[in-house]
Amino acid sequence: MLAGRVAIITGGGQGLGREHALLFAKQGASVVVNDLRGAATVATEIVDGGGHAVALDGDVGDMATGAALVELASRTFGALHVVVNNAGFIRDKLLASMAEDEFDSVIRVHLRGTFALTQAAARHWKDETKAGRSAPRAIVNTTSISGLHGIVGQFNYSAAKAGMHGFTMALAQEMASKGVTVNTVSP
Repeated sequence: MLAGRVAIITGGGQGLGREHALLFAKQGASVVVNDLRGAATVATEIVDGGGHAVALDGDVGDMATGAALVELASRTFGALHVVVNNAGFIRDKLLASMAEDEFDSVIRVHLRGTFALTQAAARHWKDETKAGRSAPRAIVNTTSISGLHGIVGQFNYSAAKAGMHGFTMALAQEMASKGVTVNTVSP
C-alpha cells in the first residue's frame, strides 16, 4: 500500500507515533522517525524487521529540526511523500494553576512543531515541483477530542489541538492546488 513512499513521522519514538512508524514501514514505506529521544530505537526495530528507516532525535518545535527532517528524508531515501505531525505531550492543570512554561511547551510541540515541519515540507515540495518532480503527497495532523470539544484541566492541550485542526483546514485549501492532501485524524 505504501511501497516506494517516504514518510516523516514526528513523535515516533513512543505511543501513537511509534505505531504510525511501524505501520507505515509494514506497509512498505521508508520512514524517518523523529522524537526528542527514542527515535533510533524505533528505526532500528523497523530495519531489524526488514524495513527502511532512519532516526533524528530533536525538538520538532525548532524550525531547524523541521528542515533537517526533510533534508534527511530526501538525502537518505531520495524523496518525501508523507508528513505525519504527531509529536506532543500533555501538561494537565487547571487554568488558574497553570504556569506559563506549561502552556508554552505544549503549544510549542503541538502547534509550532506542526508548523515547522510542514513549512519545510511545503518548501521542499515547491522546489521539487519546479524541478519537474511531482508525486501524490499528504500531510496528516493528529488532533484529539480535547481539541475538538475541550476537556477540563487540558486548557493548553485543548488550545494546541484546536489550533492544529484550524491549521489543517486552512492548509488543505492552500495545498489542494499543489496536489497535497491535508487531513486531521483524531484517534
